[in-house]
Amino acid sequence: RLDAQYLVFGTPKAKTPDDPVAPVVDPTTPSSNVNSSDVAPIDYGENKMDIDFDALIANTSDETLISMHKYFAAQPATKKNKYTGMFKGKNLIVITAEAFSHYVIDKDRTPTLYRLATKGIHFTNYYQPAWGVSTSDGEYSHLMGIVPKAGVNSMKASANNNVYFTLGNQMTRLGYLSLAYHNNSNTYYGRNLTHPNLGYSKFIAIGSGLEGLDKVWPRSDLQMMEHSVSDYINSDKPFNIYYMTVSGHAEYNFSGNMMAYRNKATVADLPYSDPCKAYLACNMELEYAMKYLVEQLEAAGKADDTVIVLTADHYPYGLETESSDKNEKYKYINELAGHKIDTNAELHKNALIIWSGSLEKEDPIVVDDPVYSLDILPTVSNLFGLEYDSRLLAGRDVFSDAAPLVLFRNYSWITDRGYYNASSKTFTPADGAGFTGEEDQNAYIKSISSIVKNKVTYSKYILEKNYYNILFKK
Repeated sequence: RLDAQYLVFGTPKAKTPDDPVAPVVDPTTPSSNVNSSDVAPIDYGENKMDIDFDALIANTSDETLISMHKYFAAQPATKKNKYTGMFKGKNLIVITAEAFSHYVIDKDRTPTLYRLATKGIHFTNYYQPAWGVSTSDGEYSHLMGIVPKAGVNSMKASANNNVYFTLGNQMTRLGYLSLAYHNNSNTYYGRNLTHPNLGYSKFIAIGSGLEGLDKVWPRSDLQMMEHSVSDYINSDKPFNIYYMTVSGHAEYNFSGNMMAYRNKATVADLPYSDPCKAYLACNMELEYAMKYLVEQLEAAGKADDTVIVLTADHYPYGLETESSDKNEKYKYINELAGHKIDTNAELHKNALIIWSGSLEKEDPIVVDDPVYSLDILPTVSNLFGLEYDSRLLAGRDVFSDAAPLVLFRNYSWITDRGYYNASSKTFTPADGAGFTGEEDQNAYIKSISSIVKNKVTYSKYILEKNYYNILFKK
């Protein structure tokens, strides 16, 4: 319904403050992860490229570009660390799972998803904000590592841009076999134009090579895996694969959603309403798809040499009702959560999976800091030891020395020191936040709010100015 509404009437503009020219230098805060012991930390160097910003400034009269060059030159690059290059040379499979959430993961009902979420890198405080263009902006945020521009389909707007840092482009430059799949129409959201530009040699979807799937709605994630894994699993080159799934798509009922109907028996005994049961049932198809994928990797002897990264495009907004009353509007999401949720931030809490068979030989790597979709690109780039410039991405490598920051569409934010609700203009300090008083706390709120505004502004400029093409000519 929302997709159709946006198509006809356009996407709603975010309610944002006025957007004056942001200050050039962001204030910074120390990370809670910095080693405070007396032992000197190892200097691994920085994730930073050799870019002559002074020359760029000298050779343009465009005021916005001058502001951008100065801004990015002034940003501190994040440090490489003991996890840098941990996955160097491995295969990569990235999955954007339609309307996925942490509510889907259950030790008994979805054992494969539970295994992948808890036996690799275990993220306990992950957020996938909704940016306004539902699925497409959700993809954009984690594939690009920058904030989507409000009011437009940012992915579609980037179709002719140089999107230099996407994992597809980074790994294709290293000689990887790079393929992208989607079990829905190849032209929906203009993916036939955008996804090849992400660095994949083929975009294989309904209408462009992914044939043989049952003609039902939504289509099967399991069948997509069954019709695609053979394309790359025996490749003599390392492979870099992207999937956008669709089985978890609304509506959430047993009459109009074939995946929910197909898997109805798996949720029959759950103590939930039918919409919640239908949501969990259709996501069973993702569980079966991941089970098949892992089994194929293990059978081929490639599980230890492959990394799976999985997250959602957005929370399951198909569970919302049409009510203007918040309790009624979010009653089904509250039901899954087991409590009344905070609809400003907690609504967007989700799951991130980064798993490799090689990780199961050790204890899970647990990340408790707040993490969000924009952190995925720099984190995975660092784990694979790829050459990238951390100053040019809005997210952070979660293993670096950068302080954690999650920002939302309405300029709310979460750090390791607290949660700021921009709608109510209230701040809730985290336990042990360590503020010396109200003045210190207010200065911190102002500082982080300035950082957030800068990240939104300069992410917008990257898209509008095709900025990476100025830095890295095609």
